[in-house]
Amino acid sequence: MAELAWNRYGKSSVRLVKVRRSADPHEIVDLTIDVSLEGAFDTVYTDGDNSACLATDTMKNTVYAFAKGDRIDHVETFASALAEYFSKKPGVSLARIQAAEHPWTRLGAHAFVADGQEEWTAAVTRTAGRTSIASGLRGLVVLKTTDSAFSGFPRDSYTTLPETRDRILATSITATWNYADGFGDFGKRSRVRSALLEAFATHKSESVQQTLYVMGAAALAACDGIVDIQLALPNRHHLLVDLAPFGLENPNEIFVATEQPYGLIEARITRT
Repeated sequence: MAELAWNRYGKSSVRLVKVRRSADPHEIVDLTIDVSLEGAFDTVYTDGDNSACLATDTMKNTVYAFAKGDRIDHVETFASALAEYFSKKPGVSLARIQAAEHPWTRLGAHAFVADGQEEWTAAVTRTAGRTSIASGLRGLVVLKTTDSAFSGFPRDSYTTLPETRDRILATSITATWNYADGFGDFGKRSRVRSALLEAFATHKSESVQQTLYVMGAAALAACDGIVDIQLALPNRHHLLVDLAPFGLENPNEIFVATEQPYGLIEARITRT
């Protein structure tokens, strides 16, 4: 004989990004939310009776719908509203909401940089009496809520991506630049970083490719000791959540942040 001693179920890692477009400049809330329920769900496990089983997909949709009507000034208040709602569902004895808030530092009017994920890199090669030095950075996560478009691209029978003149652009910058022989003022790497960030924040982008080129050119202009710079910009997609099934509009406010699959844009920019 076997006995079900304890059970719990829910939806984990619900990625929620809310842009407060009514604020000027824009404000952003970035959360990862876990929903879990305990209660009278034994027969769901033992008998396959789903009559008391709230679908986890419904839990996810509820998070997004609640986010539309809540400014989320405090994640604790938002989580409390969700917990109260789920606790009233039939059979629920305990509703738990766990939330992780991902902070962003303002980079410009509508652009942001993520805290605590960045690393500096360096590579030195010595061969045949010559020393080659490269600096770089990785994990520099940035996001802008406007001034990013993607349209005019070719379409075929497999194309489903809609054209847009206003979208979230987010990426994790990886950059490596090579110095000219004899260059030694490596403190100027901070100028390169600043140039990359300023170009990202201020450029009115027609594509990630175009933004990459503008960023690379800005880096070269910021430090005359750089010979070339290679950039890799994965496109961290933020997909607009369809709230229409719940009778709600979504004017570019509520997004799900996705990690895979992603577009990867790479290029090397050289000094002429």
